[in-house]
Amino acid sequence: MYVREAHHARCSYQIRALPEQRDLIDYAASLLGKNRSDFMLEVVCEPCTGGGARSNIFCRDADNHAQLMQMFDAPPATNAGLARLMNLKAPCDRNNE
Repeated sequence: MYVREAHHARCSYQIRALPEQRDLIDYAASLLGKNRSDFMLEVVCEPCTGGGARSNIFCRDADNHAQLMQMFDAPPATNAGLARLMNLKAPCDRNNE
């Protein structure tokens, strides 16, 4: 079994990102009140440590969050293409006919 020793020294990482990617990261970090480095470390480490999805990354405030949840909870609008898709048999079911 591999056991990693605790290291207290910090290391630095450098990544190549397009300016628009950097701007998007900075914007998302600002929504959470974090700097770029702290935001990126949290986003990378959270799924690995059992953290769930963070809806507050997409929402600026409680009203915005409530509006987003309302959109997620609403039934889909009438859509002919979706209705047609939902009426198709799955490929594995078609082979047994």
